[in-house]
Amino acid sequence: MVGEKVKIVLVDDHTLFRTGLRGLLSQCESYDVVGDFGSGEEFLATLPTLAVDVVFMDISMPGIDGAETTRRALMLRPDLKVITLSMYGDDHYYSLMVECGASGFLLKDSDIEEVYSAVDSVVKGDSYFSTALLGSLTRNMSRLATTVSGDDDALSEREIEILVEVCRGLSNQEIADKLFISKRTVDKHRANILEKTGCKNTANLVVYAIKKHLVEI
Repeated sequence: MVGEKVKIVLVDDHTLFRTGLRGLLSQCESYDVVGDFGSGEEFLATLPTLAVDVVFMDISMPGIDGAETTRRALMLRPDLKVITLSMYGDDHYYSLMVECGASGFLLKDSDIEEVYSAVDSVVKGDSYFSTALLGSLTRNMSRLATTVSGDDDALSEREIEILVEVCRGLSNQEIADKLFISKRTVDKHRANILEKTGCKNTANLVVYAIKKHLVEI
C-alpha cells in the first residue's frame, strides 16, 4: 500500500457523527474516505464492489449490529481492517468484536490524532486500543484460563500469569513485585511471550488474551 491512499469507509447510524468524522479524516492527505453507511445491511450490500482498506464500525446499530456486520464483512474480505467505534459502557461488546475479527478500538470522543494512530496501526497489521479505553479495560480484566490449548508454542502457566498482568497495564517491575520474582525474570518471560504470540505491543497482547479466553472483560 506504499504510495497509495488508505481507503476508508464509515459505518454508523448517526449521520452527524459520520459527517464529522468524514470531514476530519478528509483533512489527512494519506486517506481517502470512499463511503459512509448508516447501517450494517447497507454496507454489506455494497462491500463486494467496494475498494476499501479500513472500516470504522459502530458497535451498536439497529438491525445488524457491529459485531455481526464485522463477522460477515471479514468472511467476504478477510484482509479488511475494522476499527470499532464505541462509547463508555460498551465493554460487554469488546470480546465479541475481537472474536469477530476487529483490529482496533476507539472511543467516539477520541481526538483526531488518536484516530490517525489507529488507522496507521491497523494498516501495518497491528492492533489498536485508544489510550483511555485500554486503561478502562485493563482495570476490569479478570483471569480465566490457565492454559492455552491448540498452539504449538503454548504459553506456560507463569507466562500466562505475566501476560494477564501486562494486559492489566502493569510494568515489568510492578509485575516482579507482585509475583515476588526478579525484574530480569519478568523481562525474559515477556520476551518469550512476545515471540510465541507474535505480538508487538500491549494492544496486540490484549487482543491475543481475549481471543484465547485468557481474560474476561
